[in-house]
Amino acid sequence: MFVLFLVGSCKTETKPTVETPKEVKSLMADSDTLIYPEENYFKRIRQITFGGDNAEAYWSWDDKQMIFQSYNNAWGMECDQMFLMHIEEAFKDKKPPTVSTGMGRTTCAYFLPENKHYVYGSTHLVDKECPDVHLRKNGNYVWPVYESFDIFVTNLEGNITAQLTNEIGYDAEATVSPKGDKIVFTSDRSGDLERYTMSLDRMDVKQIMDELAMMAVPSSLLMVVN
Repeated sequence: MFVLFLVGSCKTETKPTVETPKEVKSLMADSDTLIYPEENYFKRIRQITFGGDNAEAYWSWDDKQMIFQSYNNAWGMECDQMFLMHIEEAFKDKKPPTVSTGMGRTTCAYFLPENKHYVYGSTHLVDKECPDVHLRKNGNYVWPVYESFDIFVTNLEGNITAQLTNEIGYDAEATVSPKGDKIVFTSDRSGDLERYTMSLDRMDVKQIMDELAMMAVPSSLLMVVN
């Protein structure tokens, strides 16, 4: 009888109400039609690219512009190049400004804090044509680590103003420090994919990761999200 009483007591016990914090409520989904019902922490979503493969989009430091890579046949692209947009724009029926050379393949652009230049990886010095693209193998996504990738500084008109790497092997995925004095990037110059830091004057190169056979997390993801 005593055991049954305990079981019954557990079943009728009410759980305390947990109040959702205000900062979480402010992020919860509204009636935006692009938000799935199970996505509880999006407040608003707006689509800004349509068609093609669009990725690696990063904000300028003043939050007014965005740079991204795209491979869109409708824009005359044969492989990824860099494009610039303002935040109020959407490119459904028009092509955004190209801010890379249009040669080779590009990846992972990132603004400098003065918002007039950006860094990115490109293969164009080795071959002006697009390298073979093998992004899927046995149904799985594969990121091709082209040895022809180097890192460049370019202005928003697409003119290269500096070459930051010239080592043999893959150098790409650069992110700029908030002070604008250093980059962190991925390289296989040691024989394995690792992360490095380097000042923008190409000095003080330091390897900051050295785990053998450990795939380097793209350095463009090294940011704090609140």
